[in-house]
Amino acid sequence: MLDEEDETKLVMQKRQGVIVFLYHMKQIKQLKRFGIIQYISKKMKYVVIYMNQEDLPETVKKIQNLKFVKKTEVSHRPDIDMDFGSRMGEKAFKLTDEDQEKFKNKSE
Repeated sequence: MLDEEDETKLVMQKRQGVIVFLYHMKQIKQLKRFGIIQYISKKMKYVVIYMNQEDLPETVKKIQNLKFVKKTEVSHRPDIDMDFGSRMGEKAFKLTDEDQEKFKNKSE
């Protein structure tokens, strides 16, 4: 058995997506060094890369300076509050009388 001191803790790193629009698709392999390539669109010529949030500003500047990059956009998902239950209130989840009867019949 492992002691508590010997165990290594798994620390999740905060990551953020960057959309990179390209002039040519030939240089996609060069983008692998900046992060994990999640999606490639050959038709629309863009790549979605996930990278650590700590290194984001420096890495985006490096990517923008590449000759084959048209533009970059940083994902705003980490900035959005994903707790929708408190905004909608209890009225959004209120069951009708008909639905309440169905649930009662199933539980019996």
